[in-house]
Amino acid sequence: MRVTSILSAALVASPFAVSAAGTLGFAVGSTNPDNSCKSQQDYEKDLDALSGTTKVVRTYTSDGCNTARNIVPAAKAKGFQVVLGVWPDTEESFAADKKALQAAVPGNEDAVYAITVGSESLYRGNFTGEQLLEKINEVQKMFPETLIGTADSWNKYADGTADPVIRGGVKLLLVNAFAYWQAQEISNATATYFDDIMQAFNHIQTISGSTETPELWNGETGWPTDGGSSYGAAIASTDNAITYWKSGVCGMLDWGVNLFYFEAFDEPNKPDSIGQDGSAANEKHWGAYTADLKPKWELSC
Repeated sequence: MRVTSILSAALVASPFAVSAAGTLGFAVGSTNPDNSCKSQQDYEKDLDALSGTTKVVRTYTSDGCNTARNIVPAAKAKGFQVVLGVWPDTEESFAADKKALQAAVPGNEDAVYAITVGSESLYRGNFTGEQLLEKINEVQKMFPETLIGTADSWNKYADGTADPVIRGGVKLLLVNAFAYWQAQEISNATATYFDDIMQAFNHIQTISGSTETPELWNGETGWPTDGGSSYGAAIASTDNAITYWKSGVCGMLDWGVNLFYFEAFDEPNKPDSIGQDGSAANEKHWGAYTADLKPKWELSC
C-alpha cells in the first residue's frame, strides 16, 4: 500500500507525537562470527563500539549462550542498560530463561532497562493474547520493580490480536515494523514504516485509554546492506540502508519515538531464514556495523 499521501497528516494527527527526540538502541546477537558464544569481554567490546551512538541494547534470550550472565555485567561496566529477552514458547526455554534472570538481575537492576517475554510470539501464532499475558505476568511477579513487556509485529497490535495484553496492564510493548519485509521499494519505505507504527501505536493507546502507559518502543526496524537478500521490490544494499536510516530511522527518532535498530553488527555465522513459501533469505548483513565492529556509515541523525 502506498501511504506517502497520508504521512504528513499522520504526523499531525497522531496522539503520541512529542517534541523530544526518541532514544536509539540496537539489537545485539549472542554469538561471535565464529559461532562461539559471546563472553563478558566480547560484549564489552560490542558496547565500546556502540558507545558513541547509544547506551541501550536489547537481546532475545537470557539463558542461551549465557547471555544474561555475560551481558549484564558488561552493561554495568560500560554504563549501558540492556533489555533482556525470555523465550516462553516452550516450557523448557521459559524455565531456563527465568532461571538465568534470577541469577543475573538481582543486584544489577540499574543495568537492566527491561525484560521482554516473547519475540513475535503472537505473529507466529504460538500463543493467544491471553496465554501470552499469563507468561508476562509470571515474570512480572518475579521482578515486581522491573519493566516487563513483550515484542511483536506491528500488525498484531493493529488488528487486535494483542488486545488482551494491552488490557492486562502490561507496562512495555515493543512494536516491530519492517518496510523491507513488506517488499516496499526504498522510495516508499519510510512512509510505510511510519504508517505501520502509527496504526499500531494508535490502536494500543485507544485500547489502553492512555498516551502514557504502556511505554511504547519500535522494537525492531532495519534494512539489509550489500550481500543481503532482496525481498520483492525491497532491494538489499548499503545505499538503501543509508537512505532508510536517514529518512526512516532518524525521522522516527525526530518524531519522538524510541526505537531499536535491527541490528548492531553483521552476523556472518547466522543461518538463512526460510520463509513461509520455502524461499531462503540471507540475514547475515543487517548490521549497521560490520562483524568487526566498524560502522558502515555515519550513524548520527
